[in-house]
Amino acid sequence: MRKLIFILAILLPGSGAFAAGGSSVPLDTAEYDLTDKASLQNGAKLFMNYCLGCHQTQYQRYQRTFEDLDIPVELGKENLQFTGEKPGEHIKNAMPAESAATWFGAPPPDLTLVARVRGADWLYTYLRTFYEDESRPFGVNNIVFPEVGMPHVLQELQGLPRKTTQEELVDGEMVERYVGIKADGSGELSPADYDKAVLDLVNYLVYIGEPSRLTSEKIGRYVLMFLLVLLVLVYLLKKEYWRDVH
Repeated sequence: MRKLIFILAILLPGSGAFAAGGSSVPLDTAEYDLTDKASLQNGAKLFMNYCLGCHQTQYQRYQRTFEDLDIPVELGKENLQFTGEKPGEHIKNAMPAESAATWFGAPPPDLTLVARVRGADWLYTYLRTFYEDESRPFGVNNIVFPEVGMPHVLQELQGLPRKTTQEELVDGEMVERYVGIKADGSGELSPADYDKAVLDLVNYLVYIGEPSRLTSEKIGRYVLMFLLVLLVLVYLLKKEYWRDVH
């Protein structure tokens, strides 16, 4: 029941930063790789440092994450757990839901399934299309999710992003067309490195949404191979059977 309520909250408008809004902006392709452990480890670090303060992944345990990503438990406890949780506990934060609703307009949603609900391409584009907008409560807006209700938590990595446009003649009138996002250079990362960091974070969120995906795909390939062999054997058996009948 709790999972059903969470999924409905994600899908219904107004339920949080990732949970509502839409855009006709073309989405960039997130070329994530669930076999890239270094990418997943960096994504986990980014999530714990920049996202967990507001967003939880309460259906995933720390220890499962450490084991799947080849992170020694002691190293994970030291670098990825900040409030004294045990490795066997679920990944939660201490933010009261009532306070979060006051600060953000709605409690920030749990992100365990956000990659499955929104898709990796949406997340990848969303995290790279914040831009400065002084009219918004947190000073930023978003191309993919207009009127977004959350701050740009990765701004120290990207720098202050600004929306770039160019004038274009449409039906005899000059209009401004969105071109892209350009940071002011104050961030810790170059544009290419920032895109890579976002991809690592998306990779981690895709993993969180289905931790057993690689195992399931591996089993699925074996099942298909078995069915293929079985098909051949059944076909040969059928031919042998009908030969005797005729």
